[in-house]
Amino acid sequence: MTARATRDARALAGVAAAAVALGVTQLLAVLFGPAADARTAVGSAVIDLTPGSVKEWAIATFGTADKLVLSILVLAVIAVIASLTAAWSVAAGGAAIVLAGVAGCAAVLSRAGASVADVVPTVVGTVCGVAVLAYSTSCRVTGGAEPTDPGRRRSLVTLGLLGAGVVGGILGVALGRAKSSVAGDRAAFTLPRVDMPAAPIPKEVQPQGVALPSFVTSNDDFYRIDTALVVPQVSRDDWQLRVHGMVDREITYRFADLERFDAVERVVTLTCVSNPVGGDLISNATWTGYLVRDLLAPAGVHRDADMVLSRSVDGFTAGTPLQALTDDRGSMLAVGMNGVPLPTEHGYPARLVVPGLYGYVSATKWVVELKVTRFDRDEAYWTRLGWSARGPIKTGSRVEVPRSGQRVQRGPVTFGGVAWAQNRGVRDVEVRIDGPSGAGEWRRAGLGASYSNDTWRLWSFSWEAAETGLHTITVRATDNTGATQTSDIANPAPDGATGWHSVTFSVA
Repeated sequence: MTARATRDARALAGVAAAAVALGVTQLLAVLFGPAADARTAVGSAVIDLTPGSVKEWAIATFGTADKLVLSILVLAVIAVIASLTAAWSVAAGGAAIVLAGVAGCAAVLSRAGASVADVVPTVVGTVCGVAVLAYSTSCRVTGGAEPTDPGRRRSLVTLGLLGAGVVGGILGVALGRAKSSVAGDRAAFTLPRVDMPAAPIPKEVQPQGVALPSFVTSNDDFYRIDTALVVPQVSRDDWQLRVHGMVDREITYRFADLERFDAVERVVTLTCVSNPVGGDLISNATWTGYLVRDLLAPAGVHRDADMVLSRSVDGFTAGTPLQALTDDRGSMLAVGMNGVPLPTEHGYPARLVVPGLYGYVSATKWVVELKVTRFDRDEAYWTRLGWSARGPIKTGSRVEVPRSGQRVQRGPVTFGGVAWAQNRGVRDVEVRIDGPSGAGEWRRAGLGASYSNDTWRLWSFSWEAAETGLHTITVRATDNTGATQTSDIANPAPDGATGWHSVTFSVA
């Protein structure tokens, strides 16, 4: 073989070795449990170590697909490193696999609840990877007494090992998910009888004659932004909620303990702080659960406490003002969403829903701990990365119709969108349409019925499209305090984006 062919063969062997190492690790992790999943541990470690500005860029760029992109990127980096180091020399390739195995073990041990035994799959996978690299770069496949096209045969063997590694990894992921899934537990759960139901939603909340989002967002369409690379699977039997910190007595609730509290129902719009101007990281749902203030009361909260640090089963934390959890806004420990048990992606079996605050300081999913504390004593996950500590939602609005670049015909048309100012409510929405002849005037839009101050409000605007050419529609909202959303442009960090949303369209 030529020097170039030899390097290419070693590079392919390096990728195959990495694939086998990952595949074996993933398969063995099924036997040991989720804590032994090195792929998830490494990905989660990458998320934890990534600067806040990079995380914000990823969310803004990829939205709810950010975790899929991260997983693909990690695998691509591993493949590239394995290929380059093995192409350089077999020893370098082997060293790279060993170092990756050490990093994997460290990531596994860094996760909450991990034990030394949980690194066994990673260790075995690393050994197999090194063995495959050595075998693939030294084997000679013969036919009879003499080698028969050894380069081609070696490549076929390496490709076979690569395929086996990939299949093993995919099978391991599938088996791991099936083994840990709480789908059966969720299907067997019946929501509690509601003692305090939400007010009926009038049909007038939905403006007619324009294709706007449904006032209540379906569970499948509800946005999802969190730090969990793999959706945690927590059964009702395993779930518990620890209330501690600045309290007279520590309490640990099991799921069955919740039955002694009144079940409530609330319609609440949630918003992600990473939502850019005009973004779609906002959704509205009907939630079923229990008032957080009722759960905190038996613990005896100290008068000088001002924050509750909630913790997810995967380690994520959020710092919520104590007042927001105990005042009359009705903050909930939710167990149901739109009439069914919480989807696992949205926090099954229990999560927090706090009206008026961005999710990063309130909407903890898979919540297992409430630590009563103070803002000057504790910091939550995103606060440590430079985000604002309290996170009240800012007044915002979005043009839904027309879409950017859309062409509309001359004549009467109806545009529309959504506006929000959670915990204050939307009083007015105004629209301005600029055209080839110049800037237009602000005009009041029609509003769907106001359901509550904690939900978004849909709006519509009838317009006569008379002048052909490019036009721009801009929207702004005014909340019930009389404050109109600012035109000042600000990025989501550190406490939410601001600015007016505009869409450019053309009249044919």
